Amino acid sequence: MSLPADPAAPNDFDFIIGDWRVRHRRLNARLSGCTDWTEFEGLSSTRHILGGFGNLEDNLLHFPEGSFRAAAMRSYCATTQTWSIWWLDGLKPTRLDVPVVGKFAHRTGVFFADDVLDGQAIKVRFTWTATAGQNPRWDQAFSNDAGASWETNWTMEFVPA
Repeated sequence: MSLPADPAAPNDFDFIIGDWRVRHRRLNARLSGCTDWTEFEGLSSTRHILGGFGNLEDNLLHFPEGSFRAAAMRSYCATTQTWSIWWLDGLKPTRLDVPVVGKFAHRTGVFFADDVLDGQAIKVRFTWTATAGQNPRWDQAFSNDAGASWETNWTMEFVPA
């Protein structure tokens, strides 16, 4: 059964609703000057939740060392007009990552969080790009200098399944 959507629901993430093959590219080490990347494939399926004020993305990632599952949950706050994105990693199934929070402008969404990596305070940035006529893209970047500089460490290109 499919529940009805709320007519006031935002459409910012509608571009990612559906089933996708994903081309991943991940930096082998973060914030260490590494320039070596690993590329791998995956699958993703995203559905609306909360009447369209959220969505749930189910992922199967095929790392070279083995496959695992992960999920992203997104929710929209009409009061602040921002999205929050949480990541649940199947390798650490009892811990949600700190949510990144942000919004879209001109079909690009930018989301930030303060987090910790290996005991060091960092800033996290997610960028979603939904350019008409192109495959959706996502990238993740970290900063260990309060956002003065950023290191992109993961990119994903979504190709219709």
